[in-house]
Amino acid sequence: MKRFDNINVIPLIDVMLVLLAIVLTTASFIVQDKLNIELPKTENTETYQPPKDVDPLLVAITAQNEVILKEEIQSLSALEKQLQNVNKEQPITLKVDQEADFGTFVQVVDLLKGQALNNLTILTEKK
Repeated sequence: MKRFDNINVIPLIDVMLVLLAIVLTTASFIVQDKLNIELPKTENTETYQPPKDVDPLLVAITAQNEVILKEEIQSLSALEKQLQNVNKEQPITLKVDQEADFGTFVQVVDLLKGQALNNLTILTEKK
C-alpha cells in the first residue's frame, strides 16, 4: 500500500477559486433595496444599464414624499446645497414611488436642472 506523506492542495485551491468567482459574480446582481420604493409600471421603457466607470448618484422620493440622498432624508433646501457640489457630468438615478406626489417629483427635477445636472435617469418597472 502506498503511503501519502503530503496532500496536494492545488486542486482544492482551484476549486475554491472557481467557487469564489461564482459567488462574487452572482452577488453583484443581488440588490438590497432598503427604501421599499414601488416604481411606476411602464410598457415602453429601456433596460437601465448603470455606467461602469462612475457610480450614479441615487436620489429617491418615497411614498411619504421624503427626498432621500445618500440614504439620508433631505429637505429640498438641503438637497439643493448638496447638489451644488456635484460634478455636472455625474450620472444621477431618480427613483420615485408611484404613490409620491407629482409636485415633489417636479421640485426635485427642477433642483437638478437648476444645477445643470442633466445626466438624469428616471427608473420605472416594466409591466
